Amino acid sequence: MELKWLEDFLTLAATRNFSRTAELRFMTQPAFSRRVKMLEEWVGVTLLDRNAQPIALTPAGERFRDIAEEVARQLYQGRDELRAAAEGLASTVKFVATHSLSLTFFPHWISASEKAGEVLKFRLDTGHANACVQMMLQGTSHFMLCHTHPSVDIGLDPKQFLVNRVGFDRLLPLSRRGADSGPLDSLDGASPHRCRYLAYAETSAIGRAVENLLRTSPAADRLERVFVSPLAGVLNSMVRDGRGLAWLPQSQVGRELESGELVRAGSSEWDLDVDITLFRPRARLPSSAEAFWEALTATSAMYEVQPAVLPESLEARAAI
Repeated sequence: MELKWLEDFLTLAATRNFSRTAELRFMTQPAFSRRVKMLEEWVGVTLLDRNAQPIALTPAGERFRDIAEEVARQLYQGRDELRAAAEGLASTVKFVATHSLSLTFFPHWISASEKAGEVLKFRLDTGHANACVQMMLQGTSHFMLCHTHPSVDIGLDPKQFLVNRVGFDRLLPLSRRGADSGPLDSLDGASPHRCRYLAYAETSAIGRAVENLLRTSPAADRLERVFVSPLAGVLNSMVRDGRGLAWLPQSQVGRELESGELVRAGSSEWDLDVDITLFRPRARLPSSAEAFWEALTATSAMYEVQPAVLPESLEARAAI
């Protein structure tokens, strides 16, 4: 049995999709399927119900997922602790965050948190949501910071991980302002044209939340997907370039809204409120990480994204 087989299985358990998991594991689907089959042969029982849509874990698979998560986490955490001790970094608190939060939220939040509990050393890694989840499952980070929404399963079992909501954000449908001061691409049903839609990749948690929102709206049929990226910053640049509309975190677009460069592409009914959530393993962490968590939960330190202030001339447009 190889550790990568456990990682394959845990990723598949989170996505419930062979082709998507193979892509995330940088493998062809046939090669990935063979590795999963080898794991089942090693365990000696069937772990997956392949007839279910989407695929499901068997009762044995559910039990084995808990075991695999704990084994992988302990192996990676043990390795990292030994390396850190050898390098004199044992007191470093390790975070992983999605790209957008690492730029806009983390610096302010960690400064506020340090006032509650001193953190002398910390490390921040970044990635899309699925990559962050993988780092938590592997035990290579103590804490994960990402956007969450009730409609999206982030892929971390609550039996294995604790959560703390540390902030709020809001996804706004935005477009570049046109010559008439309105949006170049509008969700307004009166427009005869289809909207150019700049979408998040499936690896993005907020992207999955937006897709769930669109699935419940008949107006979504008017959207034509013309671009896909996992990064909110890339979508922001494309919107500012006039390439279409996208749902962007309010925490990233305050200046663009204030200057009038970007305007709403739809009314507030298209807004999507999301939480900013901190995850940690239920298993005990190194003392420095435990001290940080204790200080954070004791003070309930929250950092709320402030609403962007629109220029008075754009207030009416913002309420389309």
